[in-house]
Amino acid sequence: MHTLTGVIERITFHNEENGYTVARLQPEQGETLITIIGNMLGIHVGAAVALRGVWTSHSQYGRQFKVEDFKTVLPATATGIEKYLGSGLIKGIGPVTAKRIVRRFGADTLRVIDEQPERLSEALGVGKKRVTMIQQAWAEQRQIKEVMIFLQAHGVSTALAVKIYKHYGNEAIGVLQTDPYRLQRDIYGIGFLTADKIAKALGIPHDSPERVAAGVAYLLSEQADEGHVFTPQPELTQGAGALLGVASPLVEEAITRLRQEEQVQVEAVRYQVQAALPSAALAETQAVYLAPFYYGEIGVAGQLRRLQEAGQRNASGLLAAFRGAAWDAAFAALARQMGMDLASAQRQAVQTALTHPVTVLTGGPGTGKTTTLRALIHLLHAAGKRFALAAPTGRAAKRMAEATGHEAKTIHRLLEVDPSSGFAFKRNAQQPLQLDMLIVDEASMLDLLLTNHLLKAIPPGAHLLLVGDVDQLPSVGAGNVLRDVIDSGEVAVVTLHTIFRQAAGSYIISNAHRINQGQMPLFPADAKDFYLFQMAEPERCADMVVELVQTRIPAKFGIPSAAIQVLSPMHRGAIGVAALNDRLQTALNPPRPARAERAFGGRVLRVGDRVMQTRNNYDLDVFNGDMGVIAGIDLEVQTLTVVIDGRNVVYDWANLDELVHAWAVSVHKSQGSEYRAVVIPFHTTHYVMLQRNLLYTAVTRARELVVIVGTRRALAAAVHNDKVAERHSALAERLQRGALSQGPGRWAE
Repeated sequence: MHTLTGVIERITFHNEENGYTVARLQPEQGETLITIIGNMLGIHVGAAVALRGVWTSHSQYGRQFKVEDFKTVLPATATGIEKYLGSGLIKGIGPVTAKRIVRRFGADTLRVIDEQPERLSEALGVGKKRVTMIQQAWAEQRQIKEVMIFLQAHGVSTALAVKIYKHYGNEAIGVLQTDPYRLQRDIYGIGFLTADKIAKALGIPHDSPERVAAGVAYLLSEQADEGHVFTPQPELTQGAGALLGVASPLVEEAITRLRQEEQVQVEAVRYQVQAALPSAALAETQAVYLAPFYYGEIGVAGQLRRLQEAGQRNASGLLAAFRGAAWDAAFAALARQMGMDLASAQRQAVQTALTHPVTVLTGGPGTGKTTTLRALIHLLHAAGKRFALAAPTGRAAKRMAEATGHEAKTIHRLLEVDPSSGFAFKRNAQQPLQLDMLIVDEASMLDLLLTNHLLKAIPPGAHLLLVGDVDQLPSVGAGNVLRDVIDSGEVAVVTLHTIFRQAAGSYIISNAHRINQGQMPLFPADAKDFYLFQMAEPERCADMVVELVQTRIPAKFGIPSAAIQVLSPMHRGAIGVAALNDRLQTALNPPRPARAERAFGGRVLRVGDRVMQTRNNYDLDVFNGDMGVIAGIDLEVQTLTVVIDGRNVVYDWANLDELVHAWAVSVHKSQGSEYRAVVIPFHTTHYVMLQRNLLYTAVTRARELVVIVGTRRALAAAVHNDKVAERHSALAERLQRGALSQGPGRWAE
């Protein structure tokens, strides 16, 4: 074993998950850089380190130092201190400020920061505000160091260690030693597997009740991420036993424990198992719910029942004056004054929405849903009725506003998030929305929990219209609300089928309907908006995707790269979201001296990058699926600014794990969006995801152009696979039996 000391000059490779790192070290003695390799969680450029390890020789890369263990130390030389401070470790000090401070104080810099921070203002360009920021950040680094050392010794990366410290403060070590499984409940980005690794290092037995209960809760969360509202108890018991390596009785005990702690609820339910039983058949099981989903399901069923009953008491509907011929006169006036000559199904939709308390309007692209909405809104406005338009995402709300000419909000903004009350909504049962009708577009995206909050805020007597294409993919969040509401048979449903003349000439529209009917899309020579590039090799597909976005589509159709969205069925593989984002970033936004960038989690975020928010962040007022462009990166203040819907959103370094590149996104994440052009890699390597509703959803995201890159075999596999992925939900049955389950609790109000 040998020892080395020096400063990390640069990091060639770093795996955030296991800490494996390849870096270049400037040794304390000597000028030649040394390659070091090994598991070094928390290492960063500028860090002064003391290493223990062995010298090895690599056939390609030559002599390397394999690190067995390391510790960070404070650098002693002025050069080392400058690199240390300029690495971005201390908020308020970037490379420029580090150079100025070290030029003034030299090797005495760290002592000055530690003991006389007020003297930092002696350095050129360092004002009082910056001094205060540096002083606070330095104090925080001193406090966090002990926590960092503890966490890194137990396999936790620096990024997660900072989150843990910020959440628990100086109590972090005590929390971890007492109950490391709290991490998965309390901190976004830390799951059961990370918490379990720490627990194992701390000596917690693999069959401890705490571990088994945490594992069961983790599996239920994973099932919710897959869209399930509950998990059948036999399935949960078997899955948890396999994951944890424990016997079934221990899992059953853990479920009982979680139930006593009100973390889960268990109830006998009947639900449809589409994959295994005929459409009319129901299976009965003991369903295990995480508490929010249990009360959410009861809440949605109960609130819909409340709206229905209130409407029945007010049977005249919103526009009581319209009877028989009055409807004909109203529609004639619409045609005469607004040029909206509605088809019979569209008229039926308008009448139903105005005379039924809860209505669903569904239909494919080009069938006139938007025209129907415009007619309905005109009648509401003319009658002086109060209404609101909403959609699940910002992009969907923007489209709705453009199509109708009236303001539309995201559901979160309609309900008014209240940060002062733990990010609850200001609009609720106690302070309902002031309206006569709520119209929600893209209702296929509604998940169970958001729907529950929305329905609470609708006042008695108001009408609700859900508008959506039920054949698209279901919501990203748990539940299948639109499908369940329709299947229940308890609400009025109007389905539009006819494709109107203005849409009939579009191959995007006609092929979308062909796909939905189980027929192969057509690619005729005269098509101007629907193309297929047949390629069997995934790597060639990836090359073509980049070429199409970068040059071909802009040159032929005049659609800029910024208006083209790549939609991939999967995240992994050569033509998955991750690999395509790397390629597209390199092609469309390569590194340049004038473009600031920040390396984070094995990727580089750069000014000009297209990015997507991956979770709801009420502090920043951004939500899962919001997309924007990085407009600025401040390496000294440690912030990154993203322009989302024309608004500057400023991210702290600690929140960067909420952002992912969005040059390419999954089809699921594209729901509710519309782009001028979409490029869809569709290949048999995506076999597990080749489903009809996925292809249908991808195609219907395009307004002007669809280009598919892949194979006809993959298209055929998707078109003929109409098996919608099973989602465990009992909402339809609860609606049918009147939401009879009772369950007072914090999730029910």
